[in-house]
Amino acid sequence: MKKLFLLLLTAFLFIGCSSDDDTIYDYVGTWSGTYEGGDTGVWNFVVDKTGKVSGTMHSDVSSENYNISGNVNTTGDLVGTVGLPSKGEFKGKLNLDKKGNGSWSNTLPTPAQYGTWKGDKK
Repeated sequence: MKKLFLLLLTAFLFIGCSSDDDTIYDYVGTWSGTYEGGDTGVWNFVVDKTGKVSGTMHSDVSSENYNISGNVNTTGDLVGTVGLPSKGEFKGKLNLDKKGNGSWSNTLPTPAQYGTWKGDKK
């Protein structure tokens, strides 16, 4: 009986300890920073508990706001779109040390612009 109990307990421990279930929560919250390249400005987005990303980029050059939307996976890879309407990309990596960086591009306004971004979790 003890052996059966220990066997079942061990099996439940392996089933219940999935690291994939916990890692998305490391990225949940508000992130913000700066971007540069063909345009400069600040960005801000929120990651929810499902990994959905929503926020804005604000251009210092044109004073325009551009929507950011996308997803973060359990390893911190961010894939999103940027623009009004969505005509560009906002992608990169969010790290467990609460730092993030990546690249952006936007085909609106013409000519197309692109560059890099960096920031951190608040």
